Amino acid sequence: MAQTKFDERFFESTRGRIVLSLRGGDRTVNELADEIGITDNAVRAHLLALERDGIATQKGTTKGFRKPHFVYGLSEDARHLFPVAYDSLLNRLLAGFKKNLSPSAFLRTLREVGAGIGQARGDAGAKGREERLNAAVSTLAELGGAASVIHEKDKVLIASNCCPFADVVAEHPEVCKVAESLVAEITGEDIVERCDRTGLPKCRFEIVERGAEG
Repeated sequence: MAQTKFDERFFESTRGRIVLSLRGGDRTVNELADEIGITDNAVRAHLLALERDGIATQKGTTKGFRKPHFVYGLSEDARHLFPVAYDSLLNRLLAGFKKNLSPSAFLRTLREVGAGIGQARGDAGAKGREERLNAAVSTLAELGGAASVIHEKDKVLIASNCCPFADVVAEHPEVCKVAESLVAEITGEDIVERCDRTGLPKCRFEIVERGAEG
């Protein structure tokens, strides 16, 4: 069986579209078939190839109507398929800043960087709330993330299973403040960063209603 070629046309293919779907979160075969518009058997064939290439992997099962369904997601190595906003130099720069700045100054600098990106990409004053949320999601995607807006009862979240700074946050978790400030600047909302940094980092930014406890 031929190895998958990850060139510029890959993400336009059916297999590439499956990878992009999994980038946004884990999926069952049925969910992928419905989203992509192909048969379950076709999805299974593509997943088999992606598993062979170390891109996709089974993440467990979920309850089905008659029997459990396998859930698939991207492997940790899959993030290298996507554009990223940094390289090893960024880790060295952050280490230098952390060494030469006080903790408060270091965090303030990171927040200023995030706010600056937000100011350049934002335009919060000219858009409604949902449009601003979507603008923040789009900006995170441009940086290499795969976020979405989630409405959970009394909460509104911007969450992603694919952190745009995954290779940096393990050594410098403070870098999440860049994304927090970016999201706050674009949305015009009060944002609390609640990222999961266990294993492969996952972004989670919660909108805090003004006047509510953080």
